[in-house]
Amino acid sequence: AMATAGPRSFSAAEVRARCAQGACLVSCRRRLYDLSGFVRLHPGGEQLLRRRAGTDVSAALDGPPHRHSANARRWLEQYYVGDLEQKQLLLGHGKGFAAQNPAAAAQLCAWYWDGLWVPQHNNHCLLPQDLVDWQKPLLWQVGYLGEKYDEWVHQPVDRPIRLFHSDFLEFLSKTAWYVVFMVWTPVVLYLSWVSYTSLAQGNTRLFSSFTTEYSIPIHKYYFPFIFLIGMILWSLLEYLIHRFVFHMKPPASNYYLITLHFLLHGQHHKSPFDSSRLVFPPVPASLVIGFFYGVLRLLLPAVLGLSVFVGGLCGYVIYDMMHYYLHYGSPRKGTYLYGLKAYHVKHHFEHQKSGFGISTRFWDYPFRTLIPEESFKKED
Repeated sequence: AMATAGPRSFSAAEVRARCAQGACLVSCRRRLYDLSGFVRLHPGGEQLLRRRAGTDVSAALDGPPHRHSANARRWLEQYYVGDLEQKQLLLGHGKGFAAQNPAAAAQLCAWYWDGLWVPQHNNHCLLPQDLVDWQKPLLWQVGYLGEKYDEWVHQPVDRPIRLFHSDFLEFLSKTAWYVVFMVWTPVVLYLSWVSYTSLAQGNTRLFSSFTTEYSIPIHKYYFPFIFLIGMILWSLLEYLIHRFVFHMKPPASNYYLITLHFLLHGQHHKSPFDSSRLVFPPVPASLVIGFFYGVLRLLLPAVLGLSVFVGGLCGYVIYDMMHYYLHYGSPRKGTYLYGLKAYHVKHHFEHQKSGFGISTRFWDYPFRTLIPEESFKKED
């Protein structure tokens, strides 16, 4: 509609009214942008609304040169909704917010980008020409990007992604967060009961396949500790998969590896606001979960392997729920979850080669992939 009727005009009074209702609108050279959806991911989004909504950020972007300006301008354009009416100025222009607080106003557009999303060769409020056709499924297009793929996939957008031509496959590739909880929680409870009651029979012994004289009996009282071991193993597996599989850099010449990377994780980094793709859909997840269960059955006695497996499955459910919350939740500042949210946001928008822990930062320490604490000073 905007393409046929032209940009809509907004009065300053209308902008203020929308902001009073909870919207987050800012302007740049009379062009108006709606960042309401964007602030969902920002740690402390409510504070951002109160401090930035209804302001003009031109002074910050046009003021003393800083390395975020070009990136901020180009990113901002995807939120364009119309123009301010002639002679309409928002608070922040000239003597307003941005002029008096340029650092704070610049934070609105600079906190995430940090010279990372797009190269700084354009100094105007224009998006780069897109490399894919967004009207068609992306999965079969990204492989042709070649050496441009790695840069393109780390330029986030706030729009839904379609992967497949087939409606059925597309349906299987998306899910709501609560579906994961509803599907796997009963499985965790049932398998926990099966594991505990099987251990209670007193027939499970460790190393019994090698020696009967020195095999170790596994009592039912050990189940909580075995369960916890499974959760710990999952947290390590979570880190390893995220780092070495999800964040592999596919060869530019390999169409299929690029396509696989985009299917597994690239689409999430390209569109981190797509709520339907923040958790693992149950159908493909069941195949992966079944594989790991088979591995544990080969390595451990049946009941012991099941006990470790169910702890790992519980860890997976917690991970998926936490991942969704880190994107859409609003934890109180100073809490553990707030720190994890800020950490994950940094991973998405500034440090894609570090910060691979999601439900915990623990494994980032021994593997030396912790995001430097200095990178959080801008937020503070």
